[in-house]
Amino acid sequence: MMDNVLERCKYPDVDIKLIGEDGNAFVILGICQREARQQGVSPEEIKAFMQEGMAGDYNHLLATCQRWFNIC
Repeated sequence: MMDNVLERCKYPDVDIKLIGEDGNAFVILGICQREARQQGVSPEEIKAFMQEGMAGDYNHLLATCQRWFNIC
């Protein structure tokens, strides 16, 4: 099952820890942005993630995080 997650994830090497963190959408975006930057994701890609993440509701944001990063 983990292989399926890694196959569909755009940046499987960027681990994002959301369990135990504040569930506020802006906090989640900030965590993802910070970790992506620290792991060498380009500014253009981070901007694309941010735009996609903010393009819908809270569930859309969580789904976007899962499509882009390894959520743990």
